[in-house]
Amino acid sequence: MILLYPAVVAAYLAAAWLDWRQLAQAPERLSPPAAATARWLPAAALAGHAVLVAAVVFSAGTLDLSLSNAVSAVAGLIALFAWLGSRSGALPGVAVIALPVAAGAVLLPLVFANPHRMSLADEPWAALHIAVALTAYAMLIVAALQAVLLMSLERRLHRGQAARSAAAMPPLLTLERFLFRLVTLGYALLTLTLLSGIVFSEELFGKPLTFTHKIVFSVLGWLVFGAVLFGRYRYGWRGKTALRWILTGGILLLVAYIGSKFVLEAILHR
Repeated sequence: MILLYPAVVAAYLAAAWLDWRQLAQAPERLSPPAAATARWLPAAALAGHAVLVAAVVFSAGTLDLSLSNAVSAVAGLIALFAWLGSRSGALPGVAVIALPVAAGAVLLPLVFANPHRMSLADEPWAALHIAVALTAYAMLIVAALQAVLLMSLERRLHRGQAARSAAAMPPLLTLERFLFRLVTLGYALLTLTLLSGIVFSEELFGKPLTFTHKIVFSVLGWLVFGAVLFGRYRYGWRGKTALRWILTGGILLLVAYIGSKFVLEAILHR
């Protein structure tokens, strides 16, 4: 199992490099073997990452979502959604950022082990709640990354400095539509997460709801994403205005989950 870690890291980095090459030049200029490798190498890295995450998160009937395990799991989900978006042409460029991040995150449970276990038998619904939450966070963080890339591409287009591969990309309006579909789905899952956590806190975690930094920032992120969706469908928000709102919401969710766990575990040692 230990040898799987460097193999996954190498696969992620190689896949990110190949994806960057496709963005830096027209995809058809890649050789057929390189193009095929670029399409499917991320799948091999993701499969290996899933095995490693499952090994550290699920153990002897317990669920361990310590900071390092949680970051690894979220990074793996982000890489998965980025790869799927890249394969479909809906989210070009996100994988160039997401895959190296996943390469670093996959090593965290190996280097910074800090177990925080809970019994799956005692709290089975808590595991489902956490899975939905992590999926929502990952989707909306991917949306924030895509917003950054679209802002950069829009700026370059306005300056007449479009990348050579821009001609092979869908139009900006099409990419925005794909982006808002992702935001809508992620927002629905985030809403389900917050509602279940607020209404069924005692049943899920065995204690009443307390307004921690995690909940406060999650609700703020939910409000921001809700505002941008309302603005999109009511007032037709697009371009920099919408993308900045999406980026702000993504940052709030990063602070909500990863930031709060870092403070609790790395600083306060709880």
